Amino acid sequence: MSRIRTLIFLALCAPMLSLAANTPPPQLEPLPEPPSAPEGYEPDATEPQVTIIKRGEDTIEEYRVNGELYMQKVTPSHGTSYYLVKETIDGGWSRLDGPGERIAVPHWVLFRF
Repeated sequence: MSRIRTLIFLALCAPMLSLAANTPPPQLEPLPEPPSAPEGYEPDATEPQVTIIKRGEDTIEEYRVNGELYMQKVTPSHGTSYYLVKETIDGGWSRLDGPGERIAVPHWVLFRF
């Protein structure tokens, strides 16, 4: 019974598919060039500077504010991209894979020499 329904559905959809195949694509126009920045414009100090580095087939994007590196986006050639976020000013990096919550690992000074 389900085969008959499938055949009837395909028979009814066939004319619509042939009409869709015969319609020409819309005529697209290129976008105009964006205007240049006005004279004396300086980028905002809080706007991050992004540096793209290629290492082999991997791509690393470094994000800096005021020359301070605070985040890296690593895009390997064989997997999904991930972020490395700086935990403290002089500390290490933590990996941020997605929209999940970041785990705050406590950093205590136990011994100081």
